[in-house]
Order: sequence, then structure tokens, then C-alpha cells
Amino acid sequence: MRSLLVGTWLALLSSRVFAGMPSKIYGVNLGSWLVLEAWMLPQEWLDMGGQSCTTCSDCIATESSFARAYPTTVDQTFAKHWDTWFTQDYVSQLQAAGINTVRVPLGYWIVEALVNRPEEMYPRGGLAYLRRGLGWLKDAGINAILDHHALPGVQTPNQQFTGNCTTDIQFYTPYNYHRALVWTAVMTTLAHMDSNFGSVFAIEAVNEPITDANETPGYGTFQKNFVQTVRAVELVLGITIPDFSSLNVGMSSSNFTAALGSAAGASVLNPAVQAALTDAVPIILEIAAEFGMQSAFTSEGFQSQRSALTTNFMDINWQYDNPPNPANAAIGPQGYDNHLYYSYGGVANATPEAYLTSVCNLNRIQADAALGDNPLWFGEWGLPTQFDATDEFLYQWADAQKYAYSQGAGWIFWNFKTEISDLTNGTALARQWSYLEALKMGFFTQDPAQLNDPNVCAPYINSTSSSS
Repeated sequence: MRSLLVGTWLALLSSRVFAGMPSKIYGVNLGSWLVLEAWMLPQEWLDMGGQSCTTCSDCIATESSFARAYPTTVDQTFAKHWDTWFTQDYVSQLQAAGINTVRVPLGYWIVEALVNRPEEMYPRGGLAYLRRGLGWLKDAGINAILDHHALPGVQTPNQQFTGNCTTDIQFYTPYNYHRALVWTAVMTTLAHMDSNFGSVFAIEAVNEPITDANETPGYGTFQKNFVQTVRAVELVLGITIPDFSSLNVGMSSSNFTAALGSAAGASVLNPAVQAALTDAVPIILEIAAEFGMQSAFTSEGFQSQRSALTTNFMDINWQYDNPPNPANAAIGPQGYDNHLYYSYGGVANATPEAYLTSVCNLNRIQADAALGDNPLWFGEWGLPTQFDATDEFLYQWADAQKYAYSQGAGWIFWNFKTEISDLTNGTALARQWSYLEALKMGFFTQDPAQLNDPNVCAPYINSTSSSS
């Protein structure tokens, strides 16, 4: 149980805006860039050498299966994709569209030392493109969330977004929790010490874990260890976090990695965090050597000039059957993420009226806040529906969702773009999944804070007749 002091601190945090976090998030995901999902770019995927199949485990439909099929050319093939899917021009377009935040989906394999080859196979070289892209975003004044989208061992079955479409789910084990914590220590270090990461304000621990809490043993402990890992790295960097300042280690050292190694021995840390910090040190040194950043990790002035990162989890209501509450893990600034796709069913009846009634009366923000999961943003949502939506409805549907999600900390649309090709029936896919295309079509307003119809929800608020 948390102490009264920690509880009081969390209450204070819930009422303010965290350093680096926009007062209201208007964002997009950079999906299919560094974690590729073939359904979003079907023609390019075939051109790369991938395959299309109904069940993604039956063919070359993920990064892992692609790497196994083309072990000698996978790195070059993906380098071309990384170089062209997200470019400086797209940053300029997002800046012109008023987007202030991007969520960057990442696989654990972006930290290549964590991949157990040859049992695990993924493309190599993505970190260089992440650094470049984050540098563009920083220069454009666009904030970034590093989203651990595809976890070691795979966190949910039969999904392209995990990088390995499989029913053999092994993330919820001590070994893969450990690898995820090492990833966290590395990313926290880069967020503070690599100037390209200057716009990063949050790190998300796990994208879309299994919703049944009975199938995620140890996840609550992992949440606490994730936060402690972030805060331990930050304290070594001189960032003081209330209720964690008793960890006073390594501050006399002029070598960051030596200081971090010293912190790994601090008894105040959980053993899992100690082990993660220890194993992160050689990886950090390797990355520093690769990108010419050795001096940043060995000079006298290695203390960070930045504020504490916001740790980020899917909210407690993402899972069911007595899930752990990530609010219990919070030390310092923390935010919560919810994803809502009406097109997959289970939210409202498949009619325009039911959709609008449901979203205009959405109570997820209040339900989360009652459990301490505040601030809440909607980190994934889109315009697709279970019925044949007219353009007239999509104007309303975009407005209504923006209205509802803006009642919390804001929203992050999935996705910034999708392919437009014969295999996507021209703009049929993009009109509902691409922010930039929907903006061209007028479904989204040029100012993301505005609505086409400010009164879009007025006829539906407090109406429940058509909700399922």
C-alpha cells in the first residue's frame, strides 16, 4: 500500500500539467514507420517482398517473418522503408496542421542488443532513423511519446503490431519483463542525453497488453519496476523526484555509465530494477560509440537539464477481472492512455445515431479519474465504422470524437497516413485512417482544437436510447 505522502503527491500531480506535456494534446501516431503493419501499406509490403494472408501467422506478414525469409537483405529493404515512410516533409505537414504531439510506436528490437539471434529475427538499423526523425520533430516544436509498441516475447496474440504474429505469448515472464526494463533504461537515458530526443516527454510501458488480467501474471509488479527504472536513471542524472530522493547514488562520478552502474547496487531499488540497470550499461556504451556520443557519457557535466519524463501506461480500465492499477506505480509525473475503435464492435450498435450517442456521452475519463488514472489521453482512435459511412457522417464522427476525447488530456489519431494505391481502393482506406488525408477531405479542421460543428453533440448528450 502506498504511503500517505505518496498519495498526497499523486493528488497534487493530477491537478497540474507536467513539464513538457502540452496543456492539451492534439496528436497523431507514426504507425507503420518503425513497427510496420502491412495492412496500412499493402502494395508497398508486396513490393518489399512481403505477403498477404487472412491470418497473419500464415505468411510473411510481420517484421519477424520478413527477417526470417530474407536474412541477407532485410536491413537494406527496411532502411528504404524507414527513409521514405516518414520524412521531413511529413513533419512540415503535421506542423502546418497544428499537431503538437506524435506517438512513436517502437519495437524492442530498436535496441538491437536485446534481440536473441538467431531465435529472434528483426531488421537492424532503426535507431538511426528514430534519432533523425526525433530531431526533425524537435526542430518543429512537436512533442513526442516513445511507445513500447512491440514487446519482447510478444504481449498480445495474432497482431501485426507486435512484430511477430503468434499465439505463443511470452512477454509476461521474468525474462522478458527484464528485457523490457533494460529497454526502458536505455530509452530513458537517450531521452535525457541525446539532443535528438529533446522533444520526448513520455515513455509508454506497454502498448495494448492482453485485456484479461488473468493472462498477464506479474504485470502489476512490472508497472512498478518500469517507473522505478525511469526514476533511477533520472536521479543519477540529477533529476530529483519527491519520495524517491533517498536514492543518492553515483552523483560524485564524472562518468554517467559508472554512476548508473553504481545505482544498480542501491538497496532501495527492487532487484529487477537493479538487474536492468546493470545490463543497460554496456548497451548504452555501445550505442554511444555507434553514434559518436561517448563524450556525453564520460564528461563531468552529464547531469540532465530536462525535467522528469512522464511515465505512461494503458489505463486500468483497458483490462478486466481485477487488473493492477498503474496509478499505484506512480512516482512523479504519470499519464494514462486509452484506445477506442468503434469499428471493432462492442462499443455501440452499428448505426450513426448509436455511435454519436455513445461517444457524446463517453464516461471513460471520469471512470479512470475516480481510480486515480488521470490525466488520460486517447492514444489511438480512428474514423472507421461498422457500416458504410457517408462523408456527411464522417464530418460528424470526427467532430464528436474530438469533442469527447478533448474532455481529457487530449487525443492522438491513428494514423498520420496510410498508403493510397489500387490495393486500398484509392483513398478508401486513407479517408478513415489517415489524418492528413482526412484533413484534406475536410473531416478534420485546419486548427485541431476547433470543430466543424461545435454543437455536434448537443442532440445526443444525455441520450442513451441507441447505445449498446
